[in-house]
Amino acid sequence: MSQYRQHLPQLSSDIFLTDGGMETTLIFHKGIDLPDFAAFDLLKDDQGYQSLYEYCQTYAELAQTYQVGLILESATWRANPDWGTKLGYSPDALAMMNRKAIALLHRIRQEYETEASRMVISGCVGPRGDGYQVDETMTADEAQHYHLPQIQVFREAGADMVGAITMTYIEEAIGITRAAQSVEMPVVISFTVETDGKLPTGQALKDAIAQVDAATEKGPAYYMINCAHPSHFDPIMATHEPWLARIHGLRANASTKSHAELDAAEDLDDGNPQELGAQYLNLSDKLPNLNVLGGCCGTDHRHIEAICKALL
Repeated sequence: MSQYRQHLPQLSSDIFLTDGGMETTLIFHKGIDLPDFAAFDLLKDDQGYQSLYEYCQTYAELAQTYQVGLILESATWRANPDWGTKLGYSPDALAMMNRKAIALLHRIRQEYETEASRMVISGCVGPRGDGYQVDETMTADEAQHYHLPQIQVFREAGADMVGAITMTYIEEAIGITRAAQSVEMPVVISFTVETDGKLPTGQALKDAIAQVDAATEKGPAYYMINCAHPSHFDPIMATHEPWLARIHGLRANASTKSHAELDAAEDLDDGNPQELGAQYLNLSDKLPNLNVLGGCCGTDHRHIEAICKALL
Protein backbone atom coordinates (compact mmCIF):
# COMPACT_ATOMS: atom_id res chain seq x y z
CA MET A 1 0.00 0.00 0.00
CA SER A 2 1.16 3.51 -0.80
CA GLN A 3 2.12 5.52 2.26
CA TYR A 4 3.26 8.93 1.01
CA ARG A 5 1.59 9.39 -2.39
CA GLN A 6 -0.55 12.27 -1.18
CA HIS A 7 2.22 14.03 0.77
CA LEU A 8 5.78 13.38 -0.31
CA PRO A 9 7.88 14.04 2.82
CA GLN A 10 10.92 15.13 0.78
CA LEU A 11 9.04 18.27 -0.19
CA SER A 12 9.99 19.49 3.27
CA SER A 13 13.49 20.73 4.03
CA ASP A 14 14.51 17.41 5.62
CA ILE A 15 17.43 15.55 4.08
CA PHE A 16 16.64 12.45 2.05
CA LEU A 17 19.25 10.13 0.61
CA THR A 18 18.96 7.97 -2.48
CA ASP A 19 21.19 5.10 -3.46
CA GLY A 20 24.31 5.47 -5.58
CA GLY A 21 25.01 3.92 -8.96
CA MET A 22 23.11 0.66 -8.66
CA GLU A 23 24.27 -0.86 -11.92
CA THR A 24 27.94 0.11 -11.62
CA THR A 25 28.00 -1.12 -8.02
CA LEU A 26 26.51 -4.49 -8.92
CA ILE A 27 28.76 -4.97 -11.93
CA PHE A 28 32.10 -3.66 -10.70
CA HIS A 29 31.92 -4.26 -6.93
CA LYS A 30 29.74 -7.36 -6.78
CA GLY A 31 30.84 -9.01 -10.01
CA ILE A 32 27.27 -9.51 -11.21
CA ASP A 33 26.49 -9.66 -14.92
CA LEU A 34 23.72 -7.25 -15.88
CA PRO A 35 22.68 -7.65 -19.52
CA ASP A 36 22.11 -4.17 -20.97
CA PHE A 37 22.48 -2.72 -17.45
CA ALA A 38 19.11 -4.29 -16.57
CA ALA A 39 19.14 -4.76 -12.80
CA PHE A 40 15.51 -5.88 -12.79
CA ASP A 41 16.63 -9.11 -14.49
CA LEU A 42 18.10 -10.19 -11.14
CA LEU A 43 14.57 -10.63 -9.80
CA LYS A 44 14.12 -13.79 -11.89
CA ASP A 45 15.77 -15.98 -9.23
CA ASP A 46 16.37 -16.09 -5.47
CA GLN A 47 20.08 -15.31 -5.70
CA GLY A 48 19.47 -12.18 -7.78
CA TYR A 49 16.66 -11.08 -5.48
CA GLN A 50 18.97 -11.41 -2.49
CA SER A 51 21.64 -9.32 -4.22
CA LEU A 52 19.16 -6.50 -4.77
CA TYR A 53 17.82 -6.84 -1.23
CA GLU A 54 21.32 -6.53 0.24
CA TYR A 55 22.05 -3.56 -2.01
CA CYS A 56 18.95 -1.70 -0.78
CA GLN A 57 19.59 -2.81 2.80
CA THR A 58 22.95 -0.99 2.77
CA TYR A 59 21.26 2.36 2.12
CA ALA A 60 18.41 1.71 4.54
CA GLU A 61 20.97 1.11 7.28
CA LEU A 62 22.83 4.26 6.26
CA ALA A 63 19.65 6.34 6.53
CA GLN A 64 18.93 4.83 9.95
CA THR A 65 22.44 5.59 11.18
CA TYR A 66 22.25 9.27 10.25
CA GLN A 67 18.53 9.61 11.00
CA VAL A 68 17.65 10.98 7.58
CA GLY A 69 15.03 10.03 5.02
CA LEU A 70 15.55 7.70 2.08
CA ILE A 71 14.11 7.48 -1.41
CA LEU A 72 13.96 3.78 -2.23
CA GLU A 73 14.33 3.63 -6.03
CA SER A 74 13.18 0.42 -7.72
CA ALA A 75 15.56 -1.59 -9.90
CA THR A 76 13.38 -0.96 -12.95
CA TRP A 77 15.35 1.57 -14.98
CA ARG A 78 15.41 -0.87 -17.92
CA ALA A 79 12.03 -2.51 -17.22
CA ASN A 80 10.13 -0.85 -20.07
CA PRO A 81 8.75 -2.53 -23.24
CA ASP A 82 11.65 -2.14 -25.69
CA TRP A 83 14.36 -3.20 -23.25
CA GLY A 84 12.16 -5.95 -21.82
CA THR A 85 11.53 -7.39 -25.29
CA LYS A 86 15.25 -7.27 -26.05
CA LEU A 87 15.88 -9.30 -22.89
CA GLY A 88 13.19 -11.85 -23.73
CA TYR A 89 10.37 -10.68 -21.44
CA SER A 90 6.73 -10.77 -22.50
CA PRO A 91 4.51 -7.86 -21.41
CA ASP A 92 3.04 -9.97 -18.59
CA ALA A 93 6.46 -11.14 -17.41
CA LEU A 94 7.76 -7.58 -17.49
CA ALA A 95 4.81 -6.36 -15.42
CA MET A 96 5.53 -9.10 -12.90
CA MET A 97 9.14 -7.95 -12.61
CA ASN A 98 8.03 -4.36 -11.99
CA ARG A 99 5.67 -5.57 -9.27
CA LYS A 100 8.40 -7.68 -7.65
CA ALA A 101 10.75 -4.69 -7.65
CA ILE A 102 8.24 -2.56 -5.77
CA ALA A 103 7.39 -5.42 -3.38
CA LEU A 104 11.08 -5.70 -2.45
CA LEU A 105 11.09 -2.03 -1.46
CA HIS A 106 7.96 -2.50 0.65
CA ARG A 107 9.86 -5.21 2.52
CA ILE A 108 12.83 -2.89 3.09
CA ARG A 109 10.56 -0.11 4.35
CA GLN A 110 8.69 -2.42 6.69
CA GLU A 111 11.97 -3.63 8.18
CA TYR A 112 13.93 -0.37 8.38
CA GLU A 113 11.70 2.70 8.43
CA THR A 114 11.65 4.74 11.63
CA GLU A 115 10.06 8.04 12.56
CA ALA A 116 13.40 9.76 11.94
CA SER A 117 14.07 7.85 8.70
CA ARG A 118 11.01 7.98 6.50
CA MET A 119 11.35 5.86 3.38
CA VAL A 120 9.59 6.77 0.14
CA ILE A 121 9.06 4.10 -2.51
CA SER A 122 9.78 5.38 -6.02
CA GLY A 123 8.99 3.44 -9.16
CA CYS A 124 11.97 4.11 -11.44
CA VAL A 125 11.19 4.83 -15.08
CA GLY A 126 14.12 4.83 -17.45
CA PRO A 127 14.32 6.14 -21.00
CA ARG A 128 13.11 4.19 -23.99
CA GLY A 129 16.53 4.75 -25.53
CA ASP A 130 20.06 4.90 -24.23
CA GLY A 131 19.84 7.45 -21.42
CA TYR A 132 23.15 9.12 -22.28
CA GLN A 133 22.62 10.17 -25.87
CA VAL A 134 19.66 11.00 -28.08
CA ASP A 135 19.05 8.66 -30.99
CA GLU A 136 15.39 8.03 -31.84
CA THR A 137 12.92 10.34 -30.16
CA MET A 138 9.22 10.27 -29.41
CA THR A 139 6.57 12.95 -29.32
CA ALA A 140 5.13 13.72 -25.91
CA ASP A 141 1.97 11.76 -26.81
CA GLU A 142 4.01 8.75 -27.92
CA ALA A 143 6.05 8.87 -24.72
CA GLN A 144 2.91 9.04 -22.60
CA HIS A 145 1.47 5.98 -24.32
CA TYR A 146 4.77 4.08 -24.15
CA HIS A 147 5.50 4.61 -20.44
CA LEU A 148 1.95 4.44 -19.06
CA PRO A 149 1.77 0.63 -18.56
CA GLN A 150 4.83 0.59 -16.30
CA ILE A 151 3.53 3.56 -14.31
CA GLN A 152 0.15 1.86 -13.89
CA VAL A 153 1.91 -1.20 -12.45
CA PHE A 154 3.77 1.03 -10.00
CA ARG A 155 0.49 2.54 -8.86
CA GLU A 156 -1.16 -0.86 -8.42
CA ALA A 157 1.89 -2.17 -6.55
CA GLY A 158 1.71 0.68 -4.02
CA ALA A 159 4.60 2.90 -5.02
CA ASP A 160 4.47 6.40 -3.57
CA MET A 161 5.82 8.17 -6.65
CA VAL A 162 7.41 7.82 -10.06
CA GLY A 163 11.05 8.76 -10.61
CA ALA A 164 12.06 9.29 -14.24
CA ILE A 165 15.85 8.92 -14.39
CA THR A 166 18.33 9.88 -17.14
CA MET A 167 15.92 11.87 -19.28
CA THR A 168 17.74 13.25 -22.32
CA TYR A 169 15.04 15.27 -24.08
CA ILE A 170 11.93 17.12 -23.03
CA GLU A 171 9.26 15.27 -25.03
CA GLU A 172 9.90 12.04 -23.17
CA ALA A 173 9.90 13.91 -19.85
CA ILE A 174 6.59 15.57 -20.74
CA GLY A 175 5.05 12.24 -21.77
CA ILE A 176 6.10 10.52 -18.55
CA THR A 177 4.78 13.41 -16.49
CA ARG A 178 1.41 13.29 -18.26
CA ALA A 179 1.23 9.51 -17.87
CA ALA A 180 1.83 9.85 -14.13
CA GLN A 181 -0.71 12.66 -13.89
CA SER A 182 -3.31 10.51 -15.65
CA VAL A 183 -3.16 7.93 -12.85
CA GLU A 184 -2.65 10.49 -10.07
CA MET A 185 0.93 9.59 -9.25
CA PRO A 186 3.48 12.19 -8.13
CA VAL A 187 6.41 12.29 -10.54
CA VAL A 188 9.98 13.55 -10.41
CA ILE A 189 12.00 14.25 -13.55
CA SER A 190 15.77 13.81 -13.48
CA PHE A 191 17.69 15.12 -16.50
CA THR A 192 21.01 13.86 -17.80
CA VAL A 193 23.42 16.68 -18.65
CA GLU A 194 26.72 16.77 -20.49
CA THR A 195 30.04 18.33 -19.47
CA ASP A 196 28.68 21.75 -20.48
CA GLY A 197 25.66 21.43 -18.18
CA LYS A 198 23.25 21.09 -21.12
CA LEU A 199 21.01 18.20 -22.07
CA PRO A 200 22.40 15.81 -24.72
CA THR A 201 20.15 17.62 -27.22
CA GLY A 202 22.13 20.81 -26.55
CA GLN A 203 19.19 22.43 -24.76
CA ALA A 204 19.87 24.48 -21.64
CA LEU A 205 18.62 22.85 -18.43
CA LYS A 206 16.80 26.05 -17.50
CA ASP A 207 14.82 25.95 -20.75
CA ALA A 208 14.08 22.23 -20.47
CA ILE A 209 12.58 22.66 -17.00
CA ALA A 210 10.57 25.68 -18.15
CA GLN A 211 9.15 23.79 -21.13
CA VAL A 212 8.19 20.69 -19.14
CA ASP A 213 6.55 22.87 -16.50
CA ALA A 214 4.66 24.84 -19.16
CA ALA A 215 3.44 21.70 -20.95
CA THR A 216 2.28 19.95 -17.77
CA GLU A 217 1.11 22.83 -15.55
CA LYS A 218 4.15 22.29 -13.33
CA GLY A 219 3.42 18.59 -13.19
CA PRO A 220 6.69 17.31 -11.72
CA ALA A 221 6.90 17.56 -7.94
CA TYR A 222 10.50 18.67 -8.50
CA TYR A 223 13.49 18.07 -10.75
CA MET A 224 16.84 16.38 -10.33
CA ILE A 225 20.14 16.26 -12.19
CA ASN A 226 21.84 12.93 -12.76
CA CYS A 227 24.72 11.17 -14.52
CA ALA A 228 27.12 14.11 -14.58
CA HIS A 229 29.88 15.28 -12.27
CA PRO A 230 29.21 18.45 -10.20
CA SER A 231 31.96 20.25 -12.11
CA HIS A 232 29.89 19.80 -15.26
CA PHE A 233 26.86 21.71 -14.03
CA ASP A 234 28.20 23.88 -11.21
CA PRO A 235 28.78 26.89 -13.54
CA ILE A 236 25.10 27.13 -14.51
CA MET A 237 24.11 27.25 -10.84
CA ALA A 238 25.94 30.52 -10.18
CA THR A 239 23.08 32.71 -11.42
CA HIS A 240 20.83 32.28 -8.36
CA GLU A 241 17.83 32.52 -10.69
CA PRO A 242 14.31 31.47 -9.58
CA TRP A 243 14.23 28.31 -11.75
CA LEU A 244 16.94 26.75 -9.58
CA ALA A 245 14.36 26.37 -6.81
CA ARG A 246 12.71 23.62 -8.90
CA ILE A 247 15.79 21.41 -8.40
CA HIS A 248 15.52 19.39 -5.20
CA GLY A 249 17.86 16.52 -5.96
CA LEU A 250 21.24 15.51 -7.34
CA ARG A 251 22.52 12.11 -8.43
CA ALA A 252 25.99 12.96 -9.66
CA ASN A 253 28.67 10.74 -11.15
CA ALA A 254 31.83 10.01 -9.20
CA SER A 255 33.96 10.66 -12.28
CA THR A 256 34.68 13.90 -14.11
CA LYS A 257 34.77 12.01 -17.41
CA SER A 258 32.27 12.62 -20.20
CA HIS A 259 29.65 10.01 -21.09
CA ALA A 260 31.69 9.01 -24.14
CA GLU A 261 34.79 8.51 -22.00
CA LEU A 262 32.86 6.50 -19.42
CA ASP A 263 31.37 4.26 -22.12
CA ALA A 264 34.86 3.54 -23.45
CA ALA A 265 36.42 2.92 -20.02
CA GLU A 266 37.14 -0.67 -19.00
CA ASP A 267 37.68 0.13 -15.32
CA LEU A 268 35.40 1.91 -12.87
CA ASP A 269 36.34 5.48 -11.99
CA ASP A 270 34.96 5.95 -8.49
CA GLY A 271 36.53 9.36 -7.89
CA ASN A 272 36.92 10.69 -4.36
CA PRO A 273 33.93 10.35 -1.98
CA GLN A 274 35.01 13.16 0.37
CA GLU A 275 35.66 15.53 -2.51
CA LEU A 276 32.23 14.73 -3.95
CA GLY A 277 30.65 15.48 -0.57
CA ALA A 278 32.36 18.88 -0.49
CA GLN A 279 31.10 19.62 -4.00
CA TYR A 280 27.52 18.80 -2.97
CA LEU A 281 27.90 21.13 0.00
CA ASN A 282 29.06 23.90 -2.33
CA LEU A 283 26.05 23.30 -4.60
CA SER A 284 23.68 23.47 -1.64
CA ASP A 285 24.51 27.18 -1.36
CA LYS A 286 23.27 27.67 -4.92
CA LEU A 287 20.24 25.37 -4.88
CA PRO A 288 17.86 26.65 -2.17
CA ASN A 289 15.72 23.50 -2.08
CA LEU A 290 18.41 20.84 -2.42
CA ASN A 291 17.63 18.02 0.00
CA VAL A 292 17.52 14.78 -2.05
CA LEU A 293 21.08 13.49 -2.20
CA GLY A 294 22.28 10.49 -4.15
CA GLY A 295 24.66 9.27 -6.79
CA CYS A 296 24.90 7.84 -10.28
CA CYS A 297 27.68 6.09 -12.20
CA GLY A 298 30.66 5.05 -10.07
CA THR A 299 29.14 6.05 -6.73
CA ASP A 300 28.31 3.65 -3.91
CA HIS A 301 27.47 3.82 -0.21
CA ARG A 302 30.83 5.47 0.57
CA HIS A 303 29.99 8.45 -1.61
CA ILE A 304 26.46 8.77 -0.27
CA GLU A 305 27.73 8.65 3.31
CA ALA A 306 30.33 11.34 2.54
CA ILE A 307 27.65 13.53 0.93
CA CYS A 308 25.35 13.00 3.91
CA LYS A 309 28.07 13.91 6.39
CA ALA A 310 28.98 17.04 4.42
CA LEU A 311 25.43 18.37 4.39
CA LEU A 312 24.63 17.40 7.94
